[in-house]
Amino acid sequence: MDDEKSKVTDKASEIAKNIWLAGLGAYGKAVEDAQGRLEKALEPPKLFRDLVKAGTALEEDAKGSTIAARHSVEERINRVRENFHNQRPARIEDLAALHKKVDQLTRKVDRLSKALAEQRSNSTSTGKAATRTKKPVATASPARGGASKKSPPRAKAAAKKRKV
Repeated sequence: MDDEKSKVTDKASEIAKNIWLAGLGAYGKAVEDAQGRLEKALEPPKLFRDLVKAGTALEEDAKGSTIAARHSVEERINRVRENFHNQRPARIEDLAALHKKVDQLTRKVDRLSKALAEQRSNSTSTGKAATRTKKPVATASPARGGASKKSPPRAKAAAKKRKV
């Protein structure tokens, strides 16, 4: 029995020793963690300086991009202004001539629509296609610039310019 007691005592001593060592290990680990945190706590000025340096670099990049973008936009605006200033301003006579042409074309389209409607009604009433009884309406050819004989001289010059 003494042998058994000594085995149990040895086993209990070993367990107690392991508990003690585990406690020491936990204490040592806690001290190391505390020292690491203390070192990190003293490091923020370095970390702050690094962050400031990185922020400065990003700000410079952003300024460069902004300047380039602003320059590009200003170039485009200047080109649009130049194109606008190079345009010939519309004159009242030119606008009146355009209105007259639009009115003429509207009347021609109305006549053609009416003739087409009559042709359809004739073909549906007789049951066969109606023959064409009217001459086709003459229209201004786009190849001639669409200028009529009564156009002001300036409109004819503009038409010739468009042809070229």
